[in-house]
Amino acid sequence: MRIAMVSEHASPLAALGGPDAGGQNVYVARLAEELARRGHDVTVYTRRNAADLPDRVRLPGGAVVEHVPAGPPSPLPKDDLFPHMPAFGAHLARVWGHDRPDVAHAHFWMSGMASQLGAHGHGVPVVQTFHALGTVKRRHQGRRDTSPHERIGIERQLGRTCDRVLATCTDEVHELTELGVPPRQVSVVPCGVDTGHFRPTGDGDTGVPARRARHRLLACGRLVPRKGFDRAIRALGRIPDAELLVAGGPEPGRLGADPEARRLRRLADRAGPGERVRLLGAVDPARMPALIRSADVVLCTPAYEPFGIVPLEAMACGVPVVATDVGGHRDTVADGRTGRLVPPGDPGAIAAAVRELLADGELRRRCGAAGRDRVLARFTWQRVADGTEQVYRQVLAAHPLSKEVA
Repeated sequence: MRIAMVSEHASPLAALGGPDAGGQNVYVARLAEELARRGHDVTVYTRRNAADLPDRVRLPGGAVVEHVPAGPPSPLPKDDLFPHMPAFGAHLARVWGHDRPDVAHAHFWMSGMASQLGAHGHGVPVVQTFHALGTVKRRHQGRRDTSPHERIGIERQLGRTCDRVLATCTDEVHELTELGVPPRQVSVVPCGVDTGHFRPTGDGDTGVPARRARHRLLACGRLVPRKGFDRAIRALGRIPDAELLVAGGPEPGRLGADPEARRLRRLADRAGPGERVRLLGAVDPARMPALIRSADVVLCTPAYEPFGIVPLEAMACGVPVVATDVGGHRDTVADGRTGRLVPPGDPGAIAAAVRELLADGELRRRCGAAGRDRVLARFTWQRVADGTEQVYRQVLAAHPLSKEVA
């Protein structure tokens, strides 16, 4: 099968941890890798954000990343890319006119715009994964939402006109229905985790920061306000004899210039935990499993989360999770079995759930083991690729210009 993945801002080659580099990059990279491993011809189209990038880069698994000229060849915040999508779509139309893929899979709403522009006239079916919906972002961020005002209307149109929406969690199906997308148009295939990389045991786990307290809590992700690290810090004030490590953001030497890092540091000093909070900055992905294994509990405390890969990484490592009861967390974290789900925005509830786990080592062990089992049963990249392949084949079977594919 010839598969075109379109991911306008989230390149599988990007270093993780920046404001616009996170779970979507991982999803695109790992899904492309797994599909290529199965013998599919996979090309990922992403925007050229530097003049010296090669036109095409082959990934280790065999998929190819193609850099699309759309706007200036320099980094831009993803919310500033909207005016450049017609150029992106025109490039796809030219390429696909000469070398038509069997299916296009758009990642994010602007990629959906470009994909439909590129597919028009060539009979290429389009599968759409939003990864995050504008309605949810606007509900939670209000005036702080920097998305183009056209976003929600375009998402509504994309959901109704693409061949299939591939949602990553059941909560998203409800949001899409509210947008007017018929449920029959939507299939649910979750995100996944590398269970070979993220596992309960490692080779010595060197390079992990030494403990400064009896118990260690860990929070990971992009260093942006919506990830809710401030709530984790406030909860820590009610959890004695524990430290909180926050992994994510710029390189450690640049944390002092990062606005969110400075805000969190001030909060820690005011709220009481002080030196029990350590901001680690960007952590090498190779070191993340060892860092997760060093924790007694992993905290995932955003006000909203379209999916959230960190709970899967923690569960794959056999570490219990305390997560807010939002979005994809409702599908991944089994409350009471792999950790706890708590109301968003409630540091007291976070603290109570953490204290319960820290007080009972056997409970932590059971939750960790159950988390690993749950990930192996539902959230491997092989399972994700199985579901995605099935959606592609269903779309091709129903498409008037479909052809025989391998």
